[in-house]
This record gives sequence, structure tokens and C-alpha cells, in this order.
Amino acid sequence: MSEEHGPARDDSAALPAERVVSESVDEVTVRRAPRYYRFMAVGLLVGVIITVVATYSFPQQEDEEFSQLQVLGFTGIFVVAICVALGALVAIILDRVSRRRARTVAMEHIVERDEPAAATGSAPQNDERA
Repeated sequence: MSEEHGPARDDSAALPAERVVSESVDEVTVRRAPRYYRFMAVGLLVGVIITVVATYSFPQQEDEEFSQLQVLGFTGIFVVAICVALGALVAIILDRVSRRRARTVAMEHIVERDEPAAATGSAPQNDERA
């Protein structure tokens, strides 16, 4: 006679959970900060536009050593890099200005978690009679 044993039961899962709540009040600084990548992306876009306008606004000469596409690439490398750096600089300046306008507020921090209740008795015993 063989007995089949099912998976082990976790008796602690059947117990009701106790809700533990901890509260604290902290002071935090609130300010608006710029998104640097957005300013740099705008600088990139402005740099590309300036490069295209500067390259194609002048007529191409017959005895030119470089094609307009090569001039676009060379000019683009430097102009786009400068415009991205200027965009980042504007973001840094706005970040410094926003720090002056920062204000301190009280923040209430509440943490709730469920903890299993402690077992009050011993584990139930199986009553086997043969």
C-alpha cells in the first residue's frame, strides 16, 4: 500500500496578515529642472539647419576641390557640435536659475506592508490509525 503525498503545504499562508504602517515626515526641496537631452536635441536640430543653409546658400564653383556634400559633412561636424554644446550650456544656466527658485516643503512618507501573523500554537499533527 503506497500513499501519495501532494506538495507540501505552507500553513503560514493561511494565517491572516498583519498590516504594518510606518509614517515619517521629511523636508524636501522641490524645483523644476530642465531636461538636458531635450536642450541638446534642439541644439542638434538647429545645428543641422544652420549647416544645410550655410552649405547650400553659396553657389558651387567650377574649380572647387570639395563637393557640396563634403562641405556639408565637414561643416556639420563642427557646427552641430557647437550647437549641441550651446544647448547644454543653456540647460545648465536654467538649472542654476531653478535652484534659486527652489522651495522646501514637508513630505509625509507612509509605508504599508503586510507581515504574516505569528503562529500561536504548534503545527497540527496527523492522526494516523492503522
